[in-house]
Amino acid sequence: MSAPVSGLPPDLPSAPASGRSSASSDDLRAPTAGAPVEQAFHAIGFLALLLPLLAFLVLFVSVLADAWPRLGWGFLSGIPSRKPQLAGILPALVGSASLMGLTALIAVPVGIGAAIYLEEYARRSRLTSLIELNISNLAGVPSIIYGLLGLEVFVRAMHLGRSLLAGALTLSLLLLPMVIMTSREALRSVPLSVREACHGLGADRFCMLRLVILPMCFPRMLTGIILALARAIGETAPLLTIGALTYVAFLPDSVHSAFSTLPLQIFAWISRPQTSFHENAAAGIVVLLAVMLLMNGFALWLRARLQRRLPG
Repeated sequence: MSAPVSGLPPDLPSAPASGRSSASSDDLRAPTAGAPVEQAFHAIGFLALLLPLLAFLVLFVSVLADAWPRLGWGFLSGIPSRKPQLAGILPALVGSASLMGLTALIAVPVGIGAAIYLEEYARRSRLTSLIELNISNLAGVPSIIYGLLGLEVFVRAMHLGRSLLAGALTLSLLLLPMVIMTSREALRSVPLSVREACHGLGADRFCMLRLVILPMCFPRMLTGIILALARAIGETAPLLTIGALTYVAFLPDSVHSAFSTLPLQIFAWISRPQTSFHENAAAGIVVLLAVMLLMNGFALWLRARLQRRLPG
């Protein structure tokens, strides 16, 4: 008699454990032995990463060596002077901080509002596509063009003069495309399943934005805004175009005060023929780099801290 046929399929070989069967990402990235082309590509990629870092390190050490005799509390708390040994950078430092604060107050609410409208409320049409294309193009416009626009509109037409407000409005035009694009990318990072879950619970669009979407994308949005401000703090061309001063011996006390910034003060010192003023310019460069690194580090730290507070 023939053996009874079982209704069960024959045993299939079980798949090996994922840790044994699939190669890890490190194994995939490692160069294969005996593959000279891959090893050469790996070496070229490493050099491409290393060379910019070495170039920056050499430049920074050179600038730091020139700046070291002038770095100190007296330089940070002093005012500009015609005597290089007595010159300080406090008015430019306060002017940069005031300019960035006022610029953020103008550009950030407008940029976030425009991003929310374009991403959440605007219907897809040729007009919105044209607006999005122009915003992307404006992010690549040279900064001196914004300076010319600020000179014509804010300084001359609105009679704001060489004031802190005119400088902040000009830099706001420069920052707006970056803030809008960064905020839109942050809004897009929220998964579609979260939006569908909110709609399934009966939440309207405004409630969903206020209670779910914005809290989830706020860390990424804030990081992009701080990084954009860190870039704007080093801008010189638009401020020179609107007539910002390169020599200011007082602190700005209102939005209508004349002002100077760190890049403008560095430009003024490096334009002088005396070697001592070049040391002051090198010290100003070190201070500006320190401010930018602090802003970048604060952005990364704040993003990590806010993301840890998010549920899940």
